[in-house]
Amino acid sequence: MITLRNIQKTFNRGQANEISALRSVDLTIKDAEFVVLVGANGSGKTTLLNVIAGAILPSEGRVIFDQEDVTLLPEHQRSRWVARVFQNPLGGTAPDLSILDNFRLAALRTQKKGLRIGINQAFKAKVKDRIALLGLGLENKLQQPIGSLSGGQRQALTLLMCTMDQTDILLLDEPTAALDPKSAEIVMGTAENLIKELKLTTVLITHNLQDAHRYGNRLIQMAEGQVIRDLNQAEKENLKREEMFAWFG
Repeated sequence: MITLRNIQKTFNRGQANEISALRSVDLTIKDAEFVVLVGANGSGKTTLLNVIAGAILPSEGRVIFDQEDVTLLPEHQRSRWVARVFQNPLGGTAPDLSILDNFRLAALRTQKKGLRIGINQAFKAKVKDRIALLGLGLENKLQQPIGSLSGGQRQALTLLMCTMDQTDILLLDEPTAALDPKSAEIVMGTAENLIKELKLTTVLITHNLQDAHRYGNRLIQMAEGQVIRDLNQAEKENLKREEMFAWFG
């Protein structure tokens, strides 16, 4: 469970360009809940995701994972709970390394980098089986440099790599924004399957209102650093797309 208590984030405090990015946000996200976060640019979505990830620390308030207060823990120390996929497909992989080598690094994400997880036949078979789920034929190209793949292929592989090591929380920061529609469909379908299979607690930021309507079991809208709508699963299922489009004028 993710608990945010009175989260506030102010940038450039006391200066002429002071910005209140988050204003007294109180939020509880239950285990295995799939939350979709929408809102106009500047509404505080990415700042909220960064606070959960530990990429930035709140000016006030507390961040709690289950019963553990992680408010002051930086991003790398939250990696035993949190995996994250960014908007840019180039950001989640080492482009000069092979697909297989990238998966090995992912399997060591929360561990000290030693020789405990090698590329033996069992590990290679596990990677091939996972990649085969994408239906892209990449399981037969494990030695290909990952930087030679398309953005959609890399983003789909990044999602799979997120689950090679222990993770409880998956943060998706506009993962399909830079992709063509077909690639976006593959990435979101992969994400949905992984979330259900592994019972991941998930927060998705998207500007694609069709995806916001289709995916997840809870829908939150932000504006001016605050949560202004919070729909549970039943309310989300009864929400018409036209109603959601009207939120943005």
